[in-house]
Amino acid sequence: MELRRMQAADLFERGLISAEIARRVGVAHQVVSDWRKAWRQGGREALRSAGPAGRKPKLNDAQLTDVESALTAGAEANGYLGDLWTLPRVAEVIARVTGVSYHPGHVWYLLRDQLHWTWQRPARRAVERNDQAIEQWVKQRWPHVKKRHGARTH
Repeated sequence: MELRRMQAADLFERGLISAEIARRVGVAHQVVSDWRKAWRQGGREALRSAGPAGRKPKLNDAQLTDVESALTAGAEANGYLGDLWTLPRVAEVIARVTGVSYHPGHVWYLLRDQLHWTWQRPARRAVERNDQAIEQWVKQRWPHVKKRHGARTH
């Protein structure tokens, strides 16, 4: 948008009307009117971008790198039982590494939006699971159970 505002400033200086400027830069007539007002009050500088909107992040790039390094090492390397990251655990690591506290519910946004991590759920399997016995049951026993169930009448 800043490029469009600078193009509009050039056209203001040439004396073009707002409707023509709106057509050339591809914005609404009212937008050009607002830009013209700002331009009259502060010149081209008034049309420059103010930068990204919103609150500044709590962690800078160096801190994010330190956090990611700690997380990449794994949960066990950070003193936890089991190598599984949870949001409360990540919040604790962030506080320990950077001194900045995050609510566990907000940690997910930091992981997703700033570190580009994805949510993963571990596969849960019983330790006692016997895949060979399951496969045998599905191939041999299940067809008989299924056939018997279909033969019933009520």
